Amino acid sequence: MRTLLNLIWLVLAGFWLAVGYVLAGLICCILIVTIPFGIASFRIAGYALWPFGRTIVDKRGAGAGSVLGNVIWVIFAGWWLALGHMVTGIALCLTIIGIPLGLANFKLIPISLLPLGKDIVPSDAAFAVR
Repeated sequence: MRTLLNLIWLVLAGFWLAVGYVLAGLICCILIVTIPFGIASFRIAGYALWPFGRTIVDKRGAGAGSVLGNVIWVIFAGWWLALGHMVTGIALCLTIIGIPLGLANFKLIPISLLPLGKDIVPSDAAFAVR
């Protein structure tokens, strides 16, 4: 079921959302100071491309640097990406088939707003990481 949902997701929303994250990552990698944001954006692009069967957990040891980085991220890139997930999620929820895909979009909003200090892990390993 995960594979089928991921394939439908890839066609309807995943590819374009991943392109948005890759563009944000490329822009962030232009400046040396923002390379950690670019790396986080590329990591999330993979998650946005294939979200079913994976989940987000808090990274151990993430401290004040992650909080400060997340504030900067929200101001410059996070809210645009979260808005894209919100609009796409609402559009997908208008159809019965798209409801699980819309819910996956809403699941991606927190990591699009605050990507630093998070890990993306397989759903089976989520409790082992905590």
